[in-house]
Amino acid sequence: MEFQFKCGRKFFIVVSLLSVLIFVFLLQDYNKNYVDLNVIPELDSPLPPVPSQEWIQREMLRSMEMLDYQYPVSNNWECLQPRHTYFFPQIRAIFTGIPKSGCSNWIEFLLRAEGGLPEKLDPTEVYKIHTTYSEPYRMFQEVKDRANTAEQQEHVFSFAVVRNPWTRLVSGYRDKLSTEVTQGRSFGSLARKIVRKINKIDHISNNTEHPTFNQYLRWIVLQDNLQNDHFTPQHLTLCIPNVKYDYIIPLEFSNFLTPTIIETLKLNTSQSLLGPYNSQSSDPRLQSTTLLAKKWLSEQDPLLIEQLYVIFREDFAMMNYSNFTSPDFPLPLVYEKHNPKT
Repeated sequence: MEFQFKCGRKFFIVVSLLSVLIFVFLLQDYNKNYVDLNVIPELDSPLPPVPSQEWIQREMLRSMEMLDYQYPVSNNWECLQPRHTYFFPQIRAIFTGIPKSGCSNWIEFLLRAEGGLPEKLDPTEVYKIHTTYSEPYRMFQEVKDRANTAEQQEHVFSFAVVRNPWTRLVSGYRDKLSTEVTQGRSFGSLARKIVRKINKIDHISNNTEHPTFNQYLRWIVLQDNLQNDHFTPQHLTLCIPNVKYDYIIPLEFSNFLTPTIIETLKLNTSQSLLGPYNSQSSDPRLQSTTLLAKKWLSEQDPLLIEQLYVIFREDFAMMNYSNFTSPDFPLPLVYEKHNPKT
């Protein structure tokens, strides 16, 4: 009996020690991957200068040259992805909303200015902004014809919003494919397909509901037929080279550049246009997606990062966008030397 008691006590001690070691290991792993989004780090430098439209249009030209594009003599609203470009005849505006570049706020704002939304929108029907309410304004054949006719009669103001490809990639993952609960509508079916596809490559049979960030990036590199415009390069959504936009807003400087759009279109400034960086900090370098992007991307294989860069090369050139290793990430490197890669 005494022998059994001693053995049992030793076994209990060993199990207890193992449990403590496992707990410590898990805690370290958690701390390694955890980013406290409630703690705003301090930056040593102020925001760089806001880019002028002259500089922005010049950068757009560089990107188009990489694609071997040239602007036409006159605009023709023939878009590769017409569902993301909208013509609002009453306010005489054309807007291209690139997914994961703050387009939802702009579409709602422009619909309200056009009179295309009810005065009070039930919170349960917000999703209709991307369906029922916006459908009549999408640049499909009939709307495209009206837009081109209006353009011929008198120039229609056009604009678009673009974003650093790295933060856009992270935002797409967080909003559509991760376990995180966000205001967007997640792509549950697509998430499961991505997991199955990457697990098959890795010879893993235990499928989960959501891909890891690494699985998501590797799926992006595959460029398979599952991908949609939330994850593909931004220049494919823009209506270039068939048109030249009057105004382009880098999302990172939208708080500074948006008033020009409102003034140009003579819109009621009392209408709410919630900024894409509505959080504890107005500095895009301190936003949650930026902080997560810097951490998550720095943990990836350099070869994978290089493959992603090649896919989004023209998007980086669009605004001379900074890399996630830059202290000014995710801002455009305004007036600075271009990245040698671009």
